[in-house]
Amino acid sequence: MKAAVIVFPGSNCDRDMAVALRAAGADVEMVWHKDAGLPRGVDLVAVPGGFSFGDYLRCGAIAAQSPVCRAVIDHVHKGGYALGVCNGFQVLTETGLLPGALMRNAGIRFVCKTVPLTVATAESDFTRGYAKGEALQIPVAHHDGNYFVDAATHERLRAEDRIAFTYGDNPNGSTGDIAGVLSENRRVLGMMPHPERAIDAGHGGTDGRGLFDGLVGALVSA
Repeated sequence: MKAAVIVFPGSNCDRDMAVALRAAGADVEMVWHKDAGLPRGVDLVAVPGGFSFGDYLRCGAIAAQSPVCRAVIDHVHKGGYALGVCNGFQVLTETGLLPGALMRNAGIRFVCKTVPLTVATAESDFTRGYAKGEALQIPVAHHDGNYFVDAATHERLRAEDRIAFTYGDNPNGSTGDIAGVLSENRRVLGMMPHPERAIDAGHGGTDGRGLFDGLVGALVSA
């Protein structure tokens, strides 16, 4: 299974993402944002956290115009997988690959702590390593993690079982406590919490492993 991790100016979780994917058995290649294409044979594109382009305009807005994002969009439209974490989630919403928008946190404060999550669905390759309703502890670190969708979109996400994770202690004001959402074909996941920071017991917990192990296992089997 081959994964590409996109690197923007200001990315700071790209290496963490690569470490997590390699630990799960993936072959990982780092891809600079100015590259016009992805490596051949890529199964998964991971868009990591950080502060791409200094979060100017809106978080992820400039990054979404980078040459590589056109290749990411094409990859997804052809049925490829994509994972966006934190700033990566913001980028995926800015490209239109996921619904909604990430706004300033309620209270206008940067939040950096480990939060309780609930696995809202196990019916995706991203969440197959967990049980529905399973409780996780995953770190967050963001200022613009307030996920907003209108009432109709929220209801559609619920009806289509596309809410991947919810907060047990909503740290940012997100609609419906949503911490992660899936695309219509369930091959794209965006989430604000950082599972790549929860794969090593020495760093405080391993609840993020299930995401990477399950996803890599599913793509290897496919």
